Amino acid sequence: MTSKITMKRRIIAIEEAPKAIGPYSQGIAVSGQTETFYFSGALGIDPKTGKIEGDVTAQTVQTFKNIDALLKANGLTADNVIKTLVFITDMRDFPLVNAEYSKYFPANPPARSCVAVRQLPLNGLVEIEVIAMK
Repeated sequence: MTSKITMKRRIIAIEEAPKAIGPYSQGIAVSGQTETFYFSGALGIDPKTGKIEGDVTAQTVQTFKNIDALLKANGLTADNVIKTLVFITDMRDFPLVNAEYSKYFPANPPARSCVAVRQLPLNGLVEIEVIAMK
């Protein structure tokens, strides 16, 4: 006997975080018995200016502000995040990104991957993608 699983998919688009700069959503919420949120990678874009400014530390701080706005808009907090994927353009920045990351996730941080990439959109230095559950 097979059972049919019903899943709903909801697009997340809020004004408090930067608009997508390509063909992707700010995030997707998938619901069934629980609701899972798949957020697109967030850069350190200031949503008011649409620009990325500052060094990797400043960009990481802004990235977490953008992530926090997406989470809050969906009734979530950092505690709901279960997985992150961090992209950086220079592995020498790893300790600086980690310093800000540990401030955002001070206890029981989510699972994480971190990779160095050649280049990020808008010449950003860091991009962070999160998956959260409610």
